[in-house]
Amino acid sequence: MKTSTLKIFPLLALIGLLLSFEAFGSFEIPVGWYKTGTKSESYDMGIDKGSGMDGKNAATIKSIDKTIDGYGTLMQSFKPDKFMGQRVRLSGYIKTTEVDGRAGFWFKVEQANSQNFISFDNMRGRAVGGTSDWTKYDLVLDVPSHASKISYGAYLRGTGQMWFDNLSFQVVDPSTPITGKKPQKLQVINEPANLDFEN
Repeated sequence: MKTSTLKIFPLLALIGLLLSFEAFGSFEIPVGWYKTGTKSESYDMGIDKGSGMDGKNAATIKSIDKTIDGYGTLMQSFKPDKFMGQRVRLSGYIKTTEVDGRAGFWFKVEQANSQNFISFDNMRGRAVGGTSDWTKYDLVLDVPSHASKISYGAYLRGTGQMWFDNLSFQVVDPSTPITGKKPQKLQVINEPANLDFEN
């Protein structure tokens, strides 16, 4: 076998190794968090070392595909015992680059054995787009005594890159406005009504 041919094999192995790293993503998922979403495979998520507000680490979500019809989220869930019966604020900081779509935090209070959430906020009306520097965002929800789980995270819908850092939970005064919504209750009426939509 020719020497030139032998030299090709290490080069091919290196290319294969680089491609494998690209396939698995260049960011490491932080402990206690997990990656999900309708198009989670279209995003690279994890810790971006040294990119935080204070020069330490931050988490990031970065699009891989050029166009994405869906979203990816980095999230976690925990038991609500510490916050039951109280109004709770989730705070954190977000930075974005060339987001074509929207980025933000989300915060959900759930109830066991129910398909409906108790309350939910995903910053839908105030999500972040384009390029922005570190900005603080607050999400406020009630956590009633029958809550079974609190879930939260950051999401990116569309393309671009977002970073998030310094998240915290805090019990707030009941006078603090709620930012989220509750699911609509099913309204049961006595008989069919307004079937021609004229009223």
